[in-house]
Amino acid sequence: MPTEYTVADAEQTANSVLDAIETAVISDREFLERVLLGLLARGHVLLEDVPGTGKTLTARSMATALGLSFSRIQFTPDLLPTDVTGTHVFNEQTGAFEFREGPIFSNVVLADEINRAPPKTQSALLEAMEERQVTVDGETRELPTPFFVIATQNPVEQEGTFALPEAQVDRFMVKTSLGYPAFDGELALMKRRANRTTRSPTVESVLSAGSVRALQGTVETVRVDEDVMRYALDITRATRSDYRVQIGVSPRGSQRLFEATRARAIVDGREYATPDTVKRIAEPVLAHRLVLTPDAEVKDVEKSQVISDILAETPVPTVN
Repeated sequence: MPTEYTVADAEQTANSVLDAIETAVISDREFLERVLLGLLARGHVLLEDVPGTGKTLTARSMATALGLSFSRIQFTPDLLPTDVTGTHVFNEQTGAFEFREGPIFSNVVLADEINRAPPKTQSALLEAMEERQVTVDGETRELPTPFFVIATQNPVEQEGTFALPEAQVDRFMVKTSLGYPAFDGELALMKRRANRTTRSPTVESVLSAGSVRALQGTVETVRVDEDVMRYALDITRATRSDYRVQIGVSPRGSQRLFEATRARAIVDGREYATPDTVKRIAEPVLAHRLVLTPDAEVKDVEKSQVISDILAETPVPTVN
């Protein structure tokens, strides 16, 4: 188990993980890279898609390829916060209450259809996602490392859903979508179902928890010059003055863009970040953090278009 990676080794390892996941998940490579970026940068990922596109398979396959423990929480209207974090249970043999860990105590946690649970239960994830710990009955317990949440939600127009509060949305480093597969991809899925006695494709484990921590450490070594930092900050600050935006990207969002930029550089095999690195990941990192004005909502303005326009208008520095 390596204690550290060079950037070249980290790039090769990251791509080996992606190759392993692609044996089971039929999707665009860019989508898988975005999910992996969230993990490498010690963030979390929100997937918004209609049911049946492979969100659960993606999360499970990524956990397997990374050699990490995995748990799935099905969010429902009657789910309680203690169903997520765990609770104290009375042990009749010892005559004492013992803490029984909830499914949040895993390396990779799939919060499936998170917007089907009420806000009180959704908020149970807030402390866990930000602080890597949970507090139950006044007692704080550390979560395993690495800790990575992949949350899925149905489109907001579907019935029986609760919109995620802005504080929760801001905790996700990346928001992306798997989308419908291409024709050939969907045909491949049908062929898998042609013979139900055939085992579904399995994902081989490529790493271990220690290796993942080493990869995350390598991300911290990527050089980001001040000109690139200023460029990233110009982009996030521009969202706060855009006439279509009521609430722009927060300082937390600026930091997440910086962290995701370093992770993107690792996947690209570079020891330093460039303005192009920032531009490549700006939309999935920033768009979901925007709150549009009522007028923009009425006009069906897309948040991704706002970020695209800002990128086109923001001067790009020349970096040597």
